[in-house]
Amino acid sequence: MKNCIIIQSGGPTTAINASLAGVIHAAREAGYDHIYGAVNGIVGVLSQNVIDLSERVAADDRFLEKLVRTPAMYLGSCRMRMPDPKAEPAIYDTLYGYFRSLDVKAFFGIGGNDSMDTVAKLSSYFNSRNADISVIGVPKTIDNDLFATDHTPGFGSAAKYVATSMREMAYDTMIYPVKSITIVEIMGRDSGWLTAASALARTEGLPAPQLIYLPEVPFSVENCIADTKQILKKRNSVMIAVSEGIKDKDGEYIASADAKEDKFGHKMLSGTGKAIEHILGNALGIKIRSVELNIPQRCGIHLASKTDLDEAYQLGEAAVLLAKEGISGRMVVIERKDTFDYQVGYSSVPVSEVANGIKKVPREWINERGNDVTEEMISYLSPLIQGEVKLTYSNGLPEFLPIDHLTDTIQD
Repeated sequence: MKNCIIIQSGGPTTAINASLAGVIHAAREAGYDHIYGAVNGIVGVLSQNVIDLSERVAADDRFLEKLVRTPAMYLGSCRMRMPDPKAEPAIYDTLYGYFRSLDVKAFFGIGGNDSMDTVAKLSSYFNSRNADISVIGVPKTIDNDLFATDHTPGFGSAAKYVATSMREMAYDTMIYPVKSITIVEIMGRDSGWLTAASALARTEGLPAPQLIYLPEVPFSVENCIADTKQILKKRNSVMIAVSEGIKDKDGEYIASADAKEDKFGHKMLSGTGKAIEHILGNALGIKIRSVELNIPQRCGIHLASKTDLDEAYQLGEAAVLLAKEGISGRMVVIERKDTFDYQVGYSSVPVSEVANGIKKVPREWINERGNDVTEEMISYLSPLIQGEVKLTYSNGLPEFLPIDHLTDTIQD
């Protein structure tokens, strides 16, 4: 017998279950007897809380199809930083013993920057033990900030959601002939890829958002006020897209200088849009409001990009091919081909080159003043949001797979 185990971790996306489906499908084709899914990431492995995904596929011949069209994370998530295996090997010894009891020959970790840290550490430990276990990383993140891959699964769908929401709000702002400002705060703590996608909302007759501010360029309050005033001379309404992680020239977050940190040392930000609302409100004295897109950016399956879900699935399949060849310590990546029509291929890189890194928006893809993106950015983004995903509906609402294994009921 040979079995494999899969985890999902970090923040959810609309495409991460497509990657899970791709791994499951390819693992069945490769002949794995049992395909285990750990509930709540590496925490589920440590607590031996796993489900047999092979059984679920066997019980429902449409399981994988439904899984692709279910948002967030079917297996649940966690945000746990694994210790250095050299400094604290005991926890890894326990994992190794559990994997051997399940006859696990491959481990697949689907996640972002911090999740790849877990993949890298597991790979390093198993390599030190000469263990016959392949450890493969499958990327995901709506932030699109992973090194080595052209883009990340989950980003295209989130970009489509952001651009659609921005266009809808732009129409809303046009109905009253009064001066107004709408600020839209978009996820992106350290990189501005997702906020940049708001530029896709623009039409020839309605070029909103007129201003876009990304973390890659220091935010200037004075310039923002001046830029907004200038636009208000020609238009009644101004829309401003801002990344949650924008900072001033001194490196201080606009949102809050005392924001709390998560377990990985990242600032947990909120309130950037509201802060700019107060700044512009005091300076200009006109109607102004801020909107935080928040969770819907990453779970809006009704606005998913078919391109995104298809690529996520194929990356999952590519991960299994690596494990089948006995390869370990790699993360599968997307490579954009240099062709007239958008085409991609799949390869892999050492996961250690990806873990904990941040891929920034190239400065040359942001205009000189730092309040907009260039045509190069638009050309990069446009193919990623193409195609619509057909959902099944019941009583007017989309149907998803049940997640009763992720109970939030408190037990007595």
